[in-house]
Amino acid sequence: MNLRDLRYLVALAEHKHFGRAAEASFVSQPTLSTQIKKLEDELGVALVERTPRKVLLTEVGEEIARRAREVLNEVEQIKAVARRTIDPESGTLRLGLFPTLGPYLLPHVIPRVQARFPRLELLLVEEKTEIILRQLREGRLDAGILALPVHDSQLHAEPLFDEPFVLAVPAGNELATRHSLTLDDLADQSLLLLEDGHCLRDQALEVCRLAGAGERSGFRATSLETLRQMVAANVGVTLLPTLAVKPPVPPTERIRLIEFAGDAPSRSIAMLWRKSTAMHAFLQTFAAEFRLPPDLLDPHTSA
Repeated sequence: MNLRDLRYLVALAEHKHFGRAAEASFVSQPTLSTQIKKLEDELGVALVERTPRKVLLTEVGEEIARRAREVLNEVEQIKAVARRTIDPESGTLRLGLFPTLGPYLLPHVIPRVQARFPRLELLLVEEKTEIILRQLREGRLDAGILALPVHDSQLHAEPLFDEPFVLAVPAGNELATRHSLTLDDLADQSLLLLEDGHCLRDQALEVCRLAGAGERSGFRATSLETLRQMVAANVGVTLLPTLAVKPPVPPTERIRLIEFAGDAPSRSIAMLWRKSTAMHAFLQTFAAEFRLPPDLLDPHTSA
């Protein structure tokens, strides 16, 4: 048994297809198939169910693939320890971000990160929260920037900032002339929300629950930009995170942004990584570059 064959098995578990697994592993399909068969012969058990249309791992195959991921992750940790002993600020870092934050946060932090860590190769992955968490646990990501709370005893959470929400309304809406509002002002509103799987949907639903507001039926957006366009088209109102209305995002004349008075609804953003990672000390230094100045998080200065 060798690490190469374990990587082939993990690739097969992920892609459920010999051709795609071989492509992801940069080998030919016959090579990958042959090595998987050799691994089965060595272990004395069937790892794969081969059907005409797809590949399924057997129950023992799934368990061995899971353990193989852990082994490969530990090997990467060993390599990371060696690399960072030689040069703590070099190497590759795989960072996950969720879609309603990444495009709006990165323009403010990437130049600073590149200046602070010029030898670091930063690989960015944009996925929904649950996928980022799974990839963190499997060792496919080194860190993730997510909204709290996250309940996972395997992960360390390093708080970054609290991001307030603003209410986006069409220019002709009755609320458009207001300079500020309270949660009580949302009591008779139906908000446009994102589809299931977006953490911003869950956060907005919590605000709706606190305010006594509801969800606009018959519509769920796939992205924050779709929500913005629906508001501009006078379809309804929605909550937007502050960074999503700051430059370089251009203002829209057909939308009015109204901040909340007093204790505004917000989301808490943190960087998370495995407690077992060899990169803990470096990630604490790295996370500091993602903390934002107060004026950037002030809805009053929104574009």
